[in-house]
Amino acid sequence: MCGIAGFVDLKKRPINRKVLENMTDALAHRGPDGRGTHIDGYVGLGHRRLSIIDLSEKASQPMKIGRSEFVISYNGEVYNFRGIRKRLLKQGIKFNSHSDTEVILKSFAKWGVKALEKYNGMFAFAFWDKNSETLTLARDRYGIKPLYYWQDNDIFMFASEIKAFLQHPRFKAILDKESLLEYFTFQNTFTYKTLFKGVKILRPGHYLQINIKNKCGIELKQYWDFHFQEEKNAGSEEEYLEECDRLFKQAVKRQLVSDVEVGSFLSGGIDTGSIVAIASQMFKDLKTFCVGFDLSSISGLERAFDERARAEHVSYLYQTEHYEMVLKSGDMQRCLPALVWSLEDLRLGQSYPNFYASKLASRFTKVCLSGGGGDELFAGYPWRYYHSLANKSFDQFVSDYYIYWQRLIPNTTIKKIFSPIWKDVNHIWTENIFKDVLSQHRFLSKKPQDYINHSLYFEAKTFLHGLFIVEDKLSMAHGLETRVPLLDNDLVDFALKIPVRMKLKNIDNILRLDESEIAKRQLYLGKTNDGKIILRKVLRQYVGEEIAAGHKQGFSGPDASWFKGESIDYVKKMLLKKNANVYDYLNYAQTKRIINEHLTGKQNRRLFIWSLLCFEHWLQHFIK
Repeated sequence: MCGIAGFVDLKKRPINRKVLENMTDALAHRGPDGRGTHIDGYVGLGHRRLSIIDLSEKASQPMKIGRSEFVISYNGEVYNFRGIRKRLLKQGIKFNSHSDTEVILKSFAKWGVKALEKYNGMFAFAFWDKNSETLTLARDRYGIKPLYYWQDNDIFMFASEIKAFLQHPRFKAILDKESLLEYFTFQNTFTYKTLFKGVKILRPGHYLQINIKNKCGIELKQYWDFHFQEEKNAGSEEEYLEECDRLFKQAVKRQLVSDVEVGSFLSGGIDTGSIVAIASQMFKDLKTFCVGFDLSSISGLERAFDERARAEHVSYLYQTEHYEMVLKSGDMQRCLPALVWSLEDLRLGQSYPNFYASKLASRFTKVCLSGGGGDELFAGYPWRYYHSLANKSFDQFVSDYYIYWQRLIPNTTIKKIFSPIWKDVNHIWTENIFKDVLSQHRFLSKKPQDYINHSLYFEAKTFLHGLFIVEDKLSMAHGLETRVPLLDNDLVDFALKIPVRMKLKNIDNILRLDESEIAKRQLYLGKTNDGKIILRKVLRQYVGEEIAAGHKQGFSGPDASWFKGESIDYVKKMLLKKNANVYDYLNYAQTKRIINEHLTGKQNRRLFIWSLLCFEHWLQHFIK
């Protein structure tokens, strides 16, 4: 796990070493164990190292073959690298290290982009082929590891984080107003653009090539995509349960490969609890980490947000070395400037618990297992799928689902909110952006299960991708590598084909809930106890019936209460002054009206307030 950066001078002028070093050092938090750079005339690759596999200098990067015919700067872990290594050894290829980096370098040199289909893990890398003068950027199937790029007429740049670009004199941080409109519609960006004008994130399951010799420009190609569709001849439930259990255990064990100690996050849910159950068999006194919340000023449904008791129970079952941190209302505002600087690419909702969880874990280990991906693969958000039950056509499904996913500002008010910049963005229609996400998953749909699979595809492509960006940035801000066993290739390929009836049991009685509703999971599941059915049945053997049958709880704090209670002065100070930076782009009166709806208890606007706070800090960091 590391940080990579670099750039190419498209006019073939020599690389400025100092600029390359500054770009690389901007990512020092991602790799405190070492720094390396490689310059080949007009091409420069930089690397910051977090040593996980093969701690020796032989595994340092950028890594090259021969006289630098092939060079790689690589971030991530490919868990099946030993199997690929054996295959290459049989073909006469020799190795100088025991690292996965060298396996990726030599397999890519051997097989080219076809090698991407063989990698089971998380990765983002830059590969320079000197002979063909081709730079290849590649990203893992699911987008677990980020990789950004930017280009003008003279320079092409890439990096694990956008802040590296700030070190290049050609790059200017300018707000992309179109992306801002997209973000304040979905609390995410689906176009793979960012709030920085001209900066894009490489799409998951894609590679990018730029050939300098032939001046071909950027070529972006896809090598993998999700495809949720039931098998025509589905087996029995018992067969699916048995195979799911086998693949889950295999996935966790695969991702324990490391030359340093591995720990695990531990919430009160089935995903991390079951991961801990398997990992604790391999590591005595496995270290586990949990973040809870001070509930002294909280009442009602938000009291269920603290899951420490259930996490402590799992820790007791598997005798882990358990560490906890309790967050108070002031902790959110205390960390927000550092959080936004680390995140830079704003996504999704309240993520400060992730920031503190990573900070806690990084005190004890370099590697931590996470439970991400289970909900998106196994239908863990059943209250969202009600749109899938009664559609006359695919287009109707898309339109209905689009209305639901306007998480912050709906179409009916977006023109008023963005009146200061509306003339610059009025050509953007966010429903078209939404439709484009689903364009590759359009197949003949005859029954509700088909539309639910479309929903799962959409969330895997957007919501899950956003979660991975947040988790990567906030963990790497503390020099911590997070791994997601539920995103093992074999387990994912299996999950995509599981019949919907084995994931959901109440598809005839889905309840409609607003995405901003406080404790929506408790409200829904308290009446249905639905979602992730097959996974619950498999994992109850590891965490017990009480936790396996428990209601899903997302990892967020009781901010709906705090924003109008203990944090109200902070919200007013940041957002209710007319000279706040956000009002260069948003209408003050309209925005204030929405904020006050929350502060007075009229409507829950916690997601909107969180995004406003983040945007205000983003402007202070990067624009002002």
